[in-house]
Amino acid sequence: MSLQVVLFDFNGVIVNDEPIHRELINEILISQNLPPNPSDYNECCLGRNDRACLFDLLQRRGRAVNERSLAPIIAQKAQAYRQKLEALDKLPIFPGVEDLIYKARVARLRLGLVTGALRSEAQWILERANLLPYFEVIVAGDEVQQSKPHPEGYLLALERFNQLDPDLHLSRENCLVIEDTPAGILAAKNAGMQVVGVANTYPFHMIQRQANWTVDYLHELELDRVRAVFEPSPLPFTGAQ
Repeated sequence: MSLQVVLFDFNGVIVNDEPIHRELINEILISQNLPPNPSDYNECCLGRNDRACLFDLLQRRGRAVNERSLAPIIAQKAQAYRQKLEALDKLPIFPGVEDLIYKARVARLRLGLVTGALRSEAQWILERANLLPYFEVIVAGDEVQQSKPHPEGYLLALERFNQLDPDLHLSRENCLVIEDTPAGILAAKNAGMQVVGVANTYPFHMIQRQANWTVDYLHELELDRVRAVFEPSPLPFTGAQ
């Protein structure tokens, strides 16, 4: 077993946009004559895609919702989200992201992205941040049926890497995931993958209980030490027979 691929979450790991998402979801609730509730948001939305988030939030308030009724709301939020980011002088990319990507590339590790964000959102931000070429595989929220903590996104990323390079023979034991929420960590673990938790969204002690490794900031991640765990242990020397 060796580490071959690092799979990044996006919102809360690469881009610091959680306050924007919270603001836009609250605006949607207010437009529906529903008062925002921080506890409901944390339970329904953190680490999950917009479809799952809005479905649970509105259903919890007694509203009848389905894919058809959610589609225009999600599209409206996506448009507002891009407008918010376009108005910023600089994209809110977390410190340490570029450094970690550089370390992974030096170590000849391949990179993928598994996110609840729409593909159009993720690609647009990565392209503007000059990060898009580093990610060989992207699995977005509008390409899966199940949101995190379901493992579908991570298993699909595994499948896509093997389709991209059949000689890779990638297995879940060769993947490292970087996540910031309990839902994301559980999705990776449900897929049989080891996880680094970064305390960008939840306190360190909450993430530490669930992840294999935990850091306050991405630049603290000692990739060589993590890689060593994936390497097979050498057989003990027993002397000449």
